[in-house]
Order: sequence, then structure tokens, then C-alpha cells
Amino acid sequence: KSPLTNREKKKKEKKTLHHFISRPTKNKAKEKKKKKRKDSERGIRGRRRTRVWLKTKMSEQQSNSNNQLVVQNSGSLSFSSHLSKEDEEMSRSALSTFRAKEEEIEKKKMEVREKVQFQLGRVEEETKRLATIREELEALADPMRKEVSVVRKKIDSVNKELKPLGQSCQKKEKEYKDALEAFNDKNREKVQLITKLMELVGESERLRMKKLEELSKNIDSMQVQ
Repeated sequence: KSPLTNREKKKKEKKTLHHFISRPTKNKAKEKKKKKRKDSERGIRGRRRTRVWLKTKMSEQQSNSNNQLVVQNSGSLSFSSHLSKEDEEMSRSALSTFRAKEEEIEKKKMEVREKVQFQLGRVEEETKRLATIREELEALADPMRKEVSVVRKKIDSVNKELKPLGQSCQKKEKEYKDALEAFNDKNREKVQLITKLMELVGESERLRMKKLEELSKNIDSMQVQ
């Protein structure tokens, strides 16, 4: 074999180093995957345990509520055994009124049933009449067909003319609204300016009157001397 050159030696050394470096990184990745699996299995087990615990708690609460119902029912039975005569009479009268109401309801039901049967018979007759009228309508030819088609064509043409007119109206309406809004804004501005002018005039008059009073006092004081 021919001796290796320096370049080939360096390549060989790099390959060996890369092999030894890459092995521990692969092992670390495998360990991380195993750890993730274990953590997920633990989480699933924990969730199962919490579900079982919740089911047991719900069953306990249900049994407690059933026990409370049994106690309440027994109390009501003991209380009902000590009912007075007045309560019994009230219950009898309530029962009799209930029966009377039931009889009245049954009577009303019979009356309504008879009315329904009567109306059903009338509906059948009217249905037959409507069927005959419908047949006559289908067989009936339109005597004004030509006139109707002419009027329809005119309506279509008018609709075509109305479309641009409507757009023009909308445009002019918008212009009118804009002009009205501008007019109102200027009018409000005018009112504000008038009020400002009145305030300024009033303030000017007040200041001038004050100055005139001061001058008048000065003149009076000069005359006294």
C-alpha cells in the first residue's frame, strides 16, 4: 500500500471524530423520547385517576340526596297521618271539584270532536268544489293576452327609463343635503358671531360707562376745590 498523504490523514481523523461526537447526541435524543413517553403515560394515568375519583364523589352525593329524600318522605307520611277532619273535608271537596272539572273537560272534548267532524265534512265538500273551479281555471284561456303583453313591455321600458332618473334623483338629493348642511353650518357660525359681537358691544359699553363715571368724578372733585 502507498503511504497516506497529509490531506487523507486529516480527512480520516475528522471522520473518526465525527463518529464519536455523533454517537452521544443520538443517545441523548433517544433518552429524551423515552422521557416524553413516560411523562405522557403518567399524565394519562393521572387523568384516569381523577375521573374515577369524580365518579365516586358524584355517586356519593347522589346516595346522600336519595337518603335525604327518604327522610323527607317519611316525615311527610308521618305528618299526613295526623291530618285533621277539616283537612280531610278540604281534600274531599278538592277531589270532587277535580272530578267535576274532568267531567266538564270530557264533555267539552266531545263537543269539539263533533264540531271537528262536522267541519271535516264541510272541508271535503269545499275541496271538491275547489278542484272543479281549478279545472275550469286551467281550461280557461286568457282573452286579454295581447293587451297584457303590450302593457308588460311598456312597464319594462318605463323601468329602464326610471333607473337613470332614480340615480339622478339620488345624486341631486345628496347635493341638496350637502348644501343644506353647509347652509346650516354657516348659519350656526353666523349666530355664534352675532352673540360674540353682542358680548363685545356690551363689554365695550360697560367699560366706557365706567371710564365716563371716573372722569365725571374727577371733574366734580376739581370743581369742589
